[in-house]
Amino acid sequence: MNVYEIDPTTDARWENLLQSHPSASIFHNRGWLEALHRTYGYTPVAFTTSPPGCPLTNAIPFCKVSGLLGTQRLVSLPFSDHCEPLVENSEQLSCLLAYLQQRRETEDWDYVELRPKMSAAIGRDGFGQSHSFFFHELDLRRNPDEILQRTHKHCIQRKLRRAQREGLTCEQGTSDSLLHQFYPLLIRTRRRHGLPTQPVAWFRNLISILGKQLTIRVAFKNGSPIAGILTLRFKRDLTYKYGCSDHRFHKLGGVQLLLWRAIQDAKNDQLCTLDLGRSDSDNAGLIAFKNRWGATPVSLSYWRSSGTGNGDHTKLNRLGRRLCAHAPLPVVSAAGRMLYRYMG
Repeated sequence: MNVYEIDPTTDARWENLLQSHPSASIFHNRGWLEALHRTYGYTPVAFTTSPPGCPLTNAIPFCKVSGLLGTQRLVSLPFSDHCEPLVENSEQLSCLLAYLQQRRETEDWDYVELRPKMSAAIGRDGFGQSHSFFFHELDLRRNPDEILQRTHKHCIQRKLRRAQREGLTCEQGTSDSLLHQFYPLLIRTRRRHGLPTQPVAWFRNLISILGKQLTIRVAFKNGSPIAGILTLRFKRDLTYKYGCSDHRFHKLGGVQLLLWRAIQDAKNDQLCTLDLGRSDSDNAGLIAFKNRWGATPVSLSYWRSSGTGNGDHTKLNRLGRRLCAHAPLPVVSAAGRMLYRYMG
């Protein structure tokens, strides 16, 4: 089979592929790819065995990412929890992976990385496991009472009652006002975990491009923001992508209230799943939080071609953690603006 390179942000066939393929997610969405390009300068590209002029029946999307030291790599996809190859069978997958191996050598890419949710077969095609995570997904097809009863009685149900007693209020939408309430909470949360914060331009671009597919929710105590979440919607799936809070008010149940409101809205819109995203294997607290919602963790592996190794990507992640562990909030924000374009 021949392999063709296309631009998924301009190819008219891309949307039809996403609507027809059962593994397509918000991270395959043209808007997500366009936001990556606008914010970080990445070049979206996809590889397919479908010839020009024919229906697009398969593809693997990537972004071309430039490293700080001039290296190049191909990632599917940066800042995306997972990105399943959209293929019909193992023969197509093997053909595309073999082509990518050849291109890596001729283009002198540092490496090619795939982040599939399901395709363990990638490990048989010259790709080695590079990172391991856990992934949680909650089935929303049950009735709301059953979903709630399956949550942890103390850490979820009791916190929801506490939020009600404390008189927490919630707002949702995509306004500048809500973003300005959400973003400082995110900076504080990222600093607590020793991580740089995504530039605010990333969220502005997502809001501008995705529109109603994105929702920011913020919880308030006496008019002050204490917790926030950002969710993304695609077809019949809801993705919990970002969460943040003021640690001084953790006991009030702000994040739990916001997630429960998101679940109720998803049920009203007849969505089927809540994607709670990936968790680092050693992040016991985050894994436990997702377990308590009744979601079962499954292994999630990233796969990398046999390139030269981690390169400056891993060094930048370590630098970002060192800079942000105890830095003032403006430094955490500045580090994100400086480093994130090289960290994808």
